[in-house]
Amino acid sequence: MKIQLIRHATLWLEYGGLTFLIDPMLSEQGANPPIINSENDRRNPLVSLPGPAEQWLQPDVLLLTHLHADHWDTAAISMLSRDIPLLCQDGDQAQIAAQGFEHITEINHKHKISNITLTRTKGQHGTGEIGKRMGQVSGFIFQAENEPTLYLTGDTIWCDEVKQALDDNHPELTIINAGGARFLTGGPITMDEQDVVELCSYAPYTSVIAVHMDTINHCLVTRENLRERLEQEALLNRVTLLQDGEWY
Repeated sequence: MKIQLIRHATLWLEYGGLTFLIDPMLSEQGANPPIINSENDRRNPLVSLPGPAEQWLQPDVLLLTHLHADHWDTAAISMLSRDIPLLCQDGDQAQIAAQGFEHITEINHKHKISNITLTRTKGQHGTGEIGKRMGQVSGFIFQAENEPTLYLTGDTIWCDEVKQALDDNHPELTIINAGGARFLTGGPITMDEQDVVELCSYAPYTSVIAVHMDTINHCLVTRENLRERLEQEALLNRVTLLQDGEWY
């Protein structure tokens, strides 16, 4: 297994003999407006890609955890071949098909591709009314012979669904969408520093990679914020904070 953080939640994963492009957001820096109802008006993405987008346009598989624009943007839609096999959560196929993609598989529970088993997990993209408005989101468990079990949480806060995914699968590695994304009202809609600490405490058997920071204007927890908290909790040996373009 090899993982490259491209930017935000966009990952390049080499696993079980296949390459996956996950949640591609390929817009140029500042191409998109700020997320509304946020505490600042910085244009998104806040930073540029760590290299030319062309290097990530030919994966074996596209995997989308959900269809929010910071995970599946117009730049990615325009650049990627319509022929690439695309995996998504149940309910998203029609919208993706309308964008011209031809080989779409919705995953409701489990899906086998080559020698890899993907299991869809659930989450909560916030709480209360905001959580409802954010809609359904998914994470995925990757399992294959001679590979570690990998848990990609997707856009979720620390919640019972994440606990269940950890309990059921005991992943060796968990990728967390951190950043503490939030609006002017309500609580975080992705994991903040406390959520990351809670997950590490609950599942001491899993190593963690934290991504989804320093790229979108309403993600208020930076890598530096999270690093400081992890240092206070003596968790820096458990959690890797990848820089854009960096490999794990």
